[in-house]
Amino acid sequence: MSLERGARVDIITDARLTGADRLDPFGSDPVDVHLRGGRIVDIAPAGALPRTGRMLDAAGGYVLPGLWDHHVHTVQWALAAQRHDLGAARSAREAAALMASAPVLQDGRRIGAGFRDALWPDVMELEFLDAATGGIPTYLINADVHSVWLNTAALQREGFPVDGSGVLREEPAFEISRRLNAADPVVGDRLVAAALQAAAGRGVVGIVDFDMAWNAEAWARRLDAGFDTTRVSFGVYPALLHRAIAEGLATGDALDPAGLVRMGPLKVITDGSLGTRTAACSHSYPGDPHNHGLLTVPPEELRELLTTATAAGMAAAVHAIGDLANTYALDAFAATGAHGTIEHAQLVAHADIARFARLGVGASVQPEHAVDDRDMTDAIWTGQTAVPYPLRALADAGANLLFGSDAPVSPLDPWAAMAAAVWRTRDGRPAWRPEQALDAATALAASTAGGSEAGSALAPGSVADLVVADRDPLTADEGALRGTRVSATLLQGRLTHVA
Repeated sequence: MSLERGARVDIITDARLTGADRLDPFGSDPVDVHLRGGRIVDIAPAGALPRTGRMLDAAGGYVLPGLWDHHVHTVQWALAAQRHDLGAARSAREAAALMASAPVLQDGRRIGAGFRDALWPDVMELEFLDAATGGIPTYLINADVHSVWLNTAALQREGFPVDGSGVLREEPAFEISRRLNAADPVVGDRLVAAALQAAAGRGVVGIVDFDMAWNAEAWARRLDAGFDTTRVSFGVYPALLHRAIAEGLATGDALDPAGLVRMGPLKVITDGSLGTRTAACSHSYPGDPHNHGLLTVPPEELRELLTTATAAGMAAAVHAIGDLANTYALDAFAATGAHGTIEHAQLVAHADIARFARLGVGASVQPEHAVDDRDMTDAIWTGQTAVPYPLRALADAGANLLFGSDAPVSPLDPWAAMAAAVWRTRDGRPAWRPEQALDAATALAASTAGGSEAGSALAPGSVADLVVADRDPLTADEGALRGTRVSATLLQGRLTHVA
């Protein structure tokens, strides 16, 4: 029987199992995985039990838990398909020249994204951006989303002063992104659906959505339109916290009867980013002795926010990149009894690493950022004494690791995240800080719903959010892991992708 997307599966035949925490007796022998009611009800040697119902032939592939991305800016990521790619720009002038030939969208704007200016030999100037782009409103969004470069026409359209470089950082930059992302919800919803369908093709069954919007309304609209591809936990930002509380939304509350889309955590951005040189650090940035980055939420305000969220039954997800921001975030968790995660944790003081596990705070990290940012880290954080991208240190200390991409900052690809965590490299370069590499079993578990502390073994009773992959991620090398092919993805036993 040929099964199509949407079909419910009763048996996955001729599959293999993997995982360092397995208790089953099957080793590498093929098995049949029997499903009923959206759960695994039995795992048996291939052909040992009657094969009745709708069968999915794994053809010797590996059955794994469904994969999650724990940090996605969903609309911004989906809209990247419409935005001019600036990832190859090696200077400000080159980026400006690339935008001169960028397509003009239906709303009259040119939008580019993905540049990384930290190591450019020149600086962004309004004069030469205007010379390249003329009177068409033009927006260049940094890969880290913490800064945006606008030409004069764009600044005027958005009501910002026309002076200086045209570069907006932190909250003004976020405001520009909010406006661009909200331009056309119909188009945005269509692109979100397509992007998450593509993610299902990579084995993704769930995401945590951190769009800077009232996500309850957006996801209710998508559910009404028939969205059923992915589990979604959506965040809320401080400006909308009291609205969420007034509407009775607590973390884990479902928007739909099937529980596909649920309220997630309060998201608080407490500092900037490495690429924009605004991450709050204990030591100054090179050549700028007065720049220690920015604390965008003072510690006392952060404690108040976490107290309010905790009292309302809401978890917290605190963006902290620099070591100073991580210290204050951990202090706030300790003072308030809040539960949740620190997002990014890119530079962590030695004394703070053990506090993640001690406080029960998850480390929601993006392993591909370490590979993307290795040269910037070596140059910009050269004077820092804290630990950059401390995956192994956090794991050894007992912290629960939860992997994500921060898409569109990095591509939404859990296999790439695992490869970066295990091999600490890409494109044939030597491994960067290999002492912080993880073992593959921890990386696989960190890519699932429960994170690294939950393990990745399958057993009767497990929810049938499953992936059938063509190789064992525990034994694949870096290139093979990135090249993993997924033949099927199941959400509670229902196919959301089939090759």
